[in-house]
Amino acid sequence: MAAVAEESGMSPNSFRITNIASAPAAPVAAPVAAAPAAAPVAAPAPAPAPAPAAPAPAAPAAGETAVNSPMPGNVFKVECSVGQPVKAGDVLVVLEAMKMEIEVSAPVDGTVKSVAAVVGSTVNTDDLLVTIG
Repeated sequence: MAAVAEESGMSPNSFRITNIASAPAAPVAAPVAAAPAAAPVAAPAPAPAPAPAAPAPAAPAAGETAVNSPMPGNVFKVECSVGQPVKAGDVLVVLEAMKMEIEVSAPVDGTVKSVAAVVGSTVNTDDLLVTIG
């Protein structure tokens, strides 16, 4: 073996790999499966008409105070009802926003005239929650 290595110019510790395959293998065609029959497709049902939007609450009358949402969120609790007397600082509505509960308090003394907040509904910044008169 050493003599062969010397004749080829290779060191005794090296080796050579020779591919002795006679010819490249012919590609084999894969069997073609029949295309499945197309199933009949029903026409999509028309989308239901959107529910009519709730009418916007009326602006507070003269002498009434609007209590608006300070930020977007979900109404978590409504802690007042129409006709209930409230004092400045009483909690009227609790909002849930960014995993926190935000208490919305009465800014003035008075009587609750209307409650627009509904538990579970989504409100945006400055949406009317309660009217105090």
